[in-house]
Amino acid sequence: MQFSYPFSELLPTAEDLEGVIGYATGEAPEPLIHLIAEVRNELASLDQARAEYRVFKQIKCNDNTRTIEIEGVVFDVKPIIHSQIRYAEDAALFIATAGPEVGLRSHNSMKGGDLLRGYVYDLIGSEVAENAAARMHEELKGSAELLGMKITNRFSPGYCGWDVAEQQKLFSFFNDNYCGITLTESSLMNPVKSVSGIIGIGARVKFRDYPCKKCNDRNCIYRGRR
Repeated sequence: MQFSYPFSELLPTAEDLEGVIGYATGEAPEPLIHLIAEVRNELASLDQARAEYRVFKQIKCNDNTRTIEIEGVVFDVKPIIHSQIRYAEDAALFIATAGPEVGLRSHNSMKGGDLLRGYVYDLIGSEVAENAAARMHEELKGSAELLGMKITNRFSPGYCGWDVAEQQKLFSFFNDNYCGITLTESSLMNPVKSVSGIIGIGARVKFRDYPCKKCNDRNCIYRGRR
């Protein structure tokens, strides 16, 4: 399934951005408040955020090796993710992106010496990509429920111990993908403001808080999310 979203529907609120930067509600300085509002208004007209998922039946979860096998491809997802998906019957692999423009504007601002504006672009790009994935996740949930199934949280390479190099395996299922995402040799995505991962589907799986207490990655994009 493929989806396209306007930025205006995915932009984080000004309060959310202030919180990510480190300010409590109402405590951000006026120049930052004005800059955030200016950048949000500027980006609201963009229409490049995309997402897609592909569902694969009868996956194999190996409790001994903590791996998940999809159509002969074995993903070494490690214990934390495996514990969340081990009861899945099927799985969806997904990708989502904010598109190239927001990353380009961030790069150009920083290169021109406006580091704060570049940082705000960067934050918004990350949030938009994640929000596109969240919208796609809700679409998948609705489709699964029609079949009497449940879904898990979404998990990405590079988090919860899952090696980012396994992006190469994941993207082997998305040749000529709708989102236009490519991988570098070091398995980083281009556009940079993109996310990918796996979601378990089944009658016995659960959607729950992310198991952050089991992970020491304090910069994880999923920390504190549901």
